[in-house]
Amino acid sequence: EHNLVVAAVLSGNRNFEARIHPQIRANYLGSPPLVVAYALAGTVLIDLEGYIQDMDEWTEEFVGALAALEGLPLTSEHWEVIHFIRDHQAEHQMQPQVCDMIKHFRELWGPERGSNHYLHELFPKGGPQKQGNRLAGIRRTKGEH
Repeated sequence: EHNLVVAAVLSGNRNFEARIHPQIRANYLGSPPLVVAYALAGTVLIDLEGYIQDMDEWTEEFVGALAALEGLPLTSEHWEVIHFIRDHQAEHQMQPQVCDMIKHFRELWGPERGSNHYLHELFPKGGPQKQGNRLAGIRRTKGEH
């Protein structure tokens, strides 16, 4: 009726089928800490660091939910950065470097707001490269820590 996809994550494989309701379409086995982490996050769409598992699952509603989870009220500037990251990823098949973001937003917003400092103020939990990528639905890269 409401087109919900409900997920179940269990920490053991004994009698797995009998422990999951037959109408639940997404069933996973995980370690006990992973089960607790997903329960606290309230979703299986993200990994333990908050990065989306499947980039095709990204929606603007996902952004709103993840931003709320991270305590980040979204402004039009956040959305401009998020869409820039997504557009860059689509065009170049890689996430933009911070220097690319600074150059772009300096031209768009001027030198005061188009700065590394301002972008990090917008995305205080890891800057535009981490928090911005999480919200834009871009996977964590190998060099990121």
